[in-house]
Amino acid sequence: MLRPSAWLSVSFLSIACAKQSSGDGGESTESGGINLSATAGETGPKLDLGAGEGSTGGPSCDVDQGCSNRLDLLFVVDNSGSMAEEQLNLALNFPELIAGLSELTDVDGNPLQIDANIMVTTTDVGNPLCTPYYRPSRSPEQGAPIASSCTDRIDRFTSIGLDPVEREDACTMACPNPIAPEGDFINFNASGTNVPNADPIDIDGDGEPDSNVAQALACIGPQGIDGCGYESQLEAMRRALDPDATWNGGGTPFVRDGGVLGVVIISDEVDCSLADESVMTNEAYMLTHPDTMQPQQSSGLCWKAGVTCDGPDGDGVFSNCHSAGDGLVAVNEYIDLLKAQGRPVVMLGIVGVPVVTARSPEPPYQPTEGGVDALVYRRWKDPEFPTGDVLPAEWTAGATAADKEWEFGIGPGCTGQDGDAFTGQATPPTRIIEVCQALDVPDDPDTTADEARIRCCIESICDTTFANALRCLTGLISQNSDPVG
Repeated sequence: MLRPSAWLSVSFLSIACAKQSSGDGGESTESGGINLSATAGETGPKLDLGAGEGSTGGPSCDVDQGCSNRLDLLFVVDNSGSMAEEQLNLALNFPELIAGLSELTDVDGNPLQIDANIMVTTTDVGNPLCTPYYRPSRSPEQGAPIASSCTDRIDRFTSIGLDPVEREDACTMACPNPIAPEGDFINFNASGTNVPNADPIDIDGDGEPDSNVAQALACIGPQGIDGCGYESQLEAMRRALDPDATWNGGGTPFVRDGGVLGVVIISDEVDCSLADESVMTNEAYMLTHPDTMQPQQSSGLCWKAGVTCDGPDGDGVFSNCHSAGDGLVAVNEYIDLLKAQGRPVVMLGIVGVPVVTARSPEPPYQPTEGGVDALVYRRWKDPEFPTGDVLPAEWTAGATAADKEWEFGIGPGCTGQDGDAFTGQATPPTRIIEVCQALDVPDDPDTTADEARIRCCIESICDTTFANALRCLTGLISQNSDPVG
């Protein structure tokens, strides 16, 4: 989430972008054993897949039925300096996600026997204000897959800035047994997987050993905290899905025909996908620094360039907030990209909205109270939380609402708290929300909006666990998978 005490330095001085790293592209080994029947209370790992063919469209794909059991699932993970807790939260919930995917059914309730590709990338596609602060030999991922174990990238778990934070535990706690797929992304299906065999261990602490696939995802998922602080979540998604990208070509592409495409974005800040790099030096988009009373660069620039609102009113509340696209890539470009995929696209955003307080008891288990429906766009408030918005440590250090307003442009969408500890804050990502919600449209233009399939789930990054968010994701996939027979 928004890193505490970030106001003490100019935002672009405390960010750096990360080195591109992808899998080795190696071939998978011969097929091993498989047990898809392991459930809670049984002995043995959930989804016990041996290393196998790991083919994209092998025996588990019914070509005549359009390969309806295919799932291409992309994770776009914020790798800025404030994201250690959230990356660990995500990784520790990956075993439950893999178990859920193995038990997926189609819209009629028939077992899918899923053929899944899972790829992970970062929110870092480069920014002119990041370039001077990249570590030597590092460059932004630009949507490329990261398929190596986080233990091989352990130096990336130290942030860059005047007060660097070291959080190697965000990797090591989720990856006690380093393992990674052979290639640019994980594939598993009824024939096997491209993940090497591994001794089952219990990653998430539920008392059950976790499979090699679950271990691999928990190892590649944490992306580090040395990335660019001007996150480009939507542009990273577009580049990851680019059909001309190397990982989408050849005999084993990430993006395939048929089945469902899933996109997960996890981030604590607003989208800053640039249409024109000059926006970063344009004073018209800069907010006034409360000390110098001069326009100065900060993350608030991304908010001002990308979103417009009415207000604020006397209580500091804004209304009618929506994407502006002025200096940033128009949101409709990303919406059109997803709608042109030729198959169902589902999207999960774990972002800066209030914590969900109620969910549907039926698939896809979408939020019904709290979350984006409870989001209020407003200015920052003094004093310290909970009376105001400034986190206690920052308030003690001298930060005020004016400092936070300059830094981020908009008040927090949520404040994270785990017991007595504050885990940070997150700003509302209007542009990401609009892209996600645009997927909830009727397939048939002659039907009403009430008859549309639900394809978007927005959950809070301030939640203490992402288990419910990932449950909503599997629900979306199930409800948008065509019948297998």
